[in-house]
Amino acid sequence: MPALFSELPLSAQTAYAQLRDVATAVGLERSITHLHGSFSKKTVKGTAYWYFAFRDIDGQVRQLYVGPDSDAVRAAVEQARGSPARPDATLVPLAKSAVALGCAGALPKHLRAVRRLAEYGFFRAGGVLIGTHAFIAIGNMLGLRWRAADRTTDVDFAHAGKNISVALPANVQIDVHGALASFEQGFIPLVQLGGDAGASYRRSGDAEFQLDFLTSPRLTDGGSDIDKPVRISNLNVALQPLRFMEFSLEQVEPAVLMDRNGASAMVTVPAPARYAVHKLLVVGERAGALRTKAHKDVQQAAALIEHMLQAQPDALHAAWQDALARGPDWRRRAEEGRAALQRAFPAIAAQWTTLATA
Repeated sequence: MPALFSELPLSAQTAYAQLRDVATAVGLERSITHLHGSFSKKTVKGTAYWYFAFRDIDGQVRQLYVGPDSDAVRAAVEQARGSPARPDATLVPLAKSAVALGCAGALPKHLRAVRRLAEYGFFRAGGVLIGTHAFIAIGNMLGLRWRAADRTTDVDFAHAGKNISVALPANVQIDVHGALASFEQGFIPLVQLGGDAGASYRRSGDAEFQLDFLTSPRLTDGGSDIDKPVRISNLNVALQPLRFMEFSLEQVEPAVLMDRNGASAMVTVPAPARYAVHKLLVVGERAGALRTKAHKDVQQAAALIEHMLQAQPDALHAAWQDALARGPDWRRRAEEGRAALQRAFPAIAAQWTTLATA
């Protein structure tokens, strides 16, 4: 059976790396060139993060989250400290070149929605791109081109909401609903049976184009899951709880999503190993009409696992062991997912088992 991915040519990998570095710098400069403040690095739970602190018009000191410590982020910080902002037009030829050389692009209409949320600060406020668009972005980030399971009509986002303590200032305020309502043709929130706005939006005049906002379940005082949407006031959006979602939100990485027209957006995506394991965890949650999504989950997990067994086996092992250590329900779903992988991609499952027991 042929591999589920191919390596991008070196020219495409180089073009993506250049686009990512410039996009990081442009996004950072856009955020802070009109503010007087300073950068600082903090370590939270063993991981270093960069922030930009400034005094707002009300006199309060606030912080903009820049990103996890990395070569690209440090370079952007140094660039922003000493140079004027570069226009977004700088990114267009870089994005066009990356796609022309082999990087995967999103549909332009999907990317426009992602860009709008990025411009409103959704990703800087802790938002994460998940689902197939994250899979596309992760492929480019890893220097890979997927052979399947990279097409969708939905765009999925997630946020920790009130469930996870993340390294972000608590006073971040953005307006997700306003961003979508002001979009070309507008996005309409889908209403629940009780009359409240749900956690999904559908584009006016395009019934197949839907945006979904997810989070991890929270517990009532009695210990039972609450599965109805949770409204997050500082984001002005409702989030739909999804089991195991926190697994993908606890470790994230910056990436660039682009399209063939040269548009691009800086986004945040789950760490690749955690994305793969999370896809196996949710296979058992897909029932009835969602079985098609379960098949795509297994395909995406298989493609990432096949790559990581070759390139980053320790990261894959650590993510898998983390999932198994979270309790019996997590172990049951994880093993169900691995069984589904065994049925659909026995060679990959066998290689994984052999490596794990070596």
